Amino acid sequence: MNNDLSMLQTPAPHTLSLTPPLMQRLVNEFGACWVDENTLASFLQRSGDYVLFIGGDPIRFPECLDVAVILPELQKQFGGRFNVGVAQRNSEDAIAKRYGANRRPSLIFLRDGQYVTTVAGMLDWDVYVHEVEKALSAPVSRPPTIGIPLVSAQATNNSCH
Repeated sequence: MNNDLSMLQTPAPHTLSLTPPLMQRLVNEFGACWVDENTLASFLQRSGDYVLFIGGDPIRFPECLDVAVILPELQKQFGGRFNVGVAQRNSEDAIAKRYGANRRPSLIFLRDGQYVTTVAGMLDWDVYVHEVEKALSAPVSRPPTIGIPLVSAQATNNSCH
């Protein structure tokens, strides 16, 4: 009897790819680029409309894989009017925090490096088309981050701080 259990062992978790094939497909087949905390600044220097896709853990948020499939179809529907960046898993939380994207998956719309809006979750096709159309025609705005309200430099100095 053979007691060698090595053939039953699965690879250690750190050797398994953290990137689902459907997310990798966005880069390999549809021209998306990977974005992390180190490359975000250069990503934001690009001109035009971009969608930054924050998928999340596909075990916790399986709909992120559906969005990964739909995203190229949305690009096609809008004649390639926007390009795509995919947040790398190890940077998703920091990037999401910057843009106030609390839900996974999220599509963060950017124009010329500035925030426009976020479309979160998995939606019906017609709803996606409507939301993307709105996003592509909306002006840039301030991200809905949590933080201290901005005060004008011309404000009187009557505050306690």
